This record gives sequence, structure tokens and C-alpha cells, in this order.
Amino acid sequence: MKTDPESHARMTQRRREGHEKKQAQANVEKGLLIVNTGTGKGKSTAAFGMAVRVLGHGMKLGVVQFIKGALHTSERDFLGAQANCDFVTMGDGYTWNTQDREADMATARKGWNEARRMIESGEYQMVILDELNTVLKYEYLPLEEVLAVVNARPEMLHVVITGRHAPDALIDAADLVTEMRIVKHPYREQHVKAQRGVEF
Repeated sequence: MKTDPESHARMTQRRREGHEKKQAQANVEKGLLIVNTGTGKGKSTAAFGMAVRVLGHGMKLGVVQFIKGALHTSERDFLGAQANCDFVTMGDGYTWNTQDREADMATARKGWNEARRMIESGEYQMVILDELNTVLKYEYLPLEEVLAVVNARPEMLHVVITGRHAPDALIDAADLVTEMRIVKHPYREQHVKAQRGVEF
């Protein structure tokens, strides 16, 4: 749609005024509980984008990667090599590979103990709990326990939780929730396998 220069100027002026008004009202600073969920790609990727920002500011980052422990990920290689990042992986692969609920629960508990230590330590500015939603979906950890810890986090700590099927109670507790939705996926429509730099 084309607009004449005067209409464009009025439109952009209104947008600027609206933006400036919102900025003036935004006077709260606090640690956020952030949830990336949904069936689409990009949940972990978005979290690791924030990880790069945190490290770029010289802040301390903690990452606990549930489920994916047996899988190689380049984000683990890269972020784990950074001085201000503690990167822990827990898990023996996807649940359909392990087929051992008791072992999966024990592994989830080990990961959660490390996550809890990071959250409660006061040493970190951001803690990413990658695929924790999957752990909660399969009830490998009590949701009430997880909520109690993240809700009692230090005032300026950001906690980012990723994975499909975020529980309603976690969504209710969160400050920021993004749901990824599949529109097209090359694996589903074209049988394109997972590729370096895109999936891992």
C-alpha cells in the first residue's frame, strides 16, 4: 500500500509518540521468568540468542540442558568455552530412546539439583533451563517444586525455560511467554534431515 509523504509523516509521528509514551511508562527493572514453548522450531535457539547478549554484557550465565545430554550440540561447545558461562548437560537422549522412566527421573533430578544450585547461588544474571518443559510434561520432576524455586529466585535473575508443552501453572507464573508455531518445516514437508548450524 502506497501512502503520500504527508500521510506517512503523520503515521510515523504517531508511532514515535506511542513508542516514547510506552518507554516513559517502563520504569521497572527486575529478573524475568521467560518461557519459550510451542511445537515450532526456535525455542532453544531464542534462549541461546539471549545467552549471547548476557555474555556480551560481561554477565554470568548458567545453562542446564535437559534431555539432550547424549546429543552433540554446537551451542554447548561454544557457550561452554566462554569464561562467564557454566554449561551443564544432563540426559541420555530423547525419552523414546531411553525407554527407562526411573533412569530418566534420576537424570532429571541431577539436572534439577544443578539448576537449583545456580538459581539460588546469586552468582548468575541468567540461567537457561533448556527442555525443562519436556521434563515437566513427563512428570520427571514435581512442578510445584520447580515453581517454588523459580518464584523465589534472586530479584535480578532472569530464568529462561524452553521446551514444548509448558504447564499452565508455569505460563501463569511467567513474565514473558512465547509460543513457537509451525508454519512450514523442511523435515516434515521435504524430508530434510537435521543440519549443522540450523538444528545443531
